Amino acid sequence: MIKFKVIFNVFLLLGVILAGCSSGSNAVDDKESEPKSVSGDVQQTEGNKEEAEGKTEVQYYYTANEEGSISKIDAADNSIVTTIEVEGSAHNVQVSPDGKLIGATVVPGMEGHGGGHGGHGEVSAKAVFYSVESDELIQKVEVGNHPAHIVFTEDGKYAVVTNNEDNTASVIDMDSFNVTDTVETGKGPHGFRISSDSKRAYIANMGEDTVSVINLETMKEEKRIKVGIAPVTTGVTSDGKTLVASLNGENALAVVDLATDRVEKIPVGTGPAQVYIDEKDQFAYVANQGTEEAPSSSVTVIDLALKKAIAEIETGKGSHGVVTSPDNKRVYVTNMFENTVSIIDKEQNKVIDTIEVKGVPNGISITD
Repeated sequence: MIKFKVIFNVFLLLGVILAGCSSGSNAVDDKESEPKSVSGDVQQTEGNKEEAEGKTEVQYYYTANEEGSISKIDAADNSIVTTIEVEGSAHNVQVSPDGKLIGATVVPGMEGHGGGHGGHGEVSAKAVFYSVESDELIQKVEVGNHPAHIVFTEDGKYAVVTNNEDNTASVIDMDSFNVTDTVETGKGPHGFRISSDSKRAYIANMGEDTVSVINLETMKEEKRIKVGIAPVTTGVTSDGKTLVASLNGENALAVVDLATDRVEKIPVGTGPAQVYIDEKDQFAYVANQGTEEAPSSSVTVIDLALKKAIAEIETGKGSHGVVTSPDNKRVYVTNMFENTVSIIDKEQNKVIDTIEVKGVPNGISITD
């Protein structure tokens, strides 16, 4: 059985496990995509060869796997193309706006697998950047303690990383790969999104009931918005008018009018983790994780105009990461407690495929 460590004492009180780190093994076989070994930390299949030869332009989605890897998956047939091994526990991933890089946060852990803090083989907390085209490591950047999520600004200038144990966010200049600023946040910063104009980051503070609004021009916290108990992740509409935050401690989604900071709450499933707003700002998809002892297995669909749940989609145990496809046709959800990814048809609001992913998939992102 996989043992998950909580990030804050508050989650011990709430009985919530959001899997900041993990240990043990629940790996499953991927018979159709058995990797071939290549030099470095990358395992490669035929899909990489076709891409390198320029035969096709392929869309990929990536999962951060807490046991120490990143999976690269072909969105056309949902086959695992590459497994990138990392030193530590991969918690979150995001594709850069230009589609050239994949960034990930890596938490220190036991050598070979991200098995927690301390012990032989411990590595520094860092953000890592890989080439989408070649899967090669481009850069490692040391950040703060227990890095949680990583998000690129839309203009590609920065990558921002939340440091869960330090109550800060590291701002990485993407030209130099240097941390140029460290910004104070609320307690336990975790998931977040950045406005489409690249000016503000909205960071969910898991250790308190707020969202920090970070000005990325002044590199300072502008304010904190009280949203509800244990916010895990945020989303913001492209017009910058509406903020959403998943409230793990209330089984709800907070919807915030950013002009007034007025908050409305919409009931969702048990133990919501990540939330993602689709390409048309029409729906918010909330992955309901629950706990390892009592896992949830659904995604709640919220109509943002009506401000109500319109569907509950059955997925897999421990639904955590969620993202929608650029063409607005699919939703991809990681199921942590069964090592799978659910692929949802948005029009039908149902799962049309489920694939196995080794190593406890957590965060997820997709190329344009």
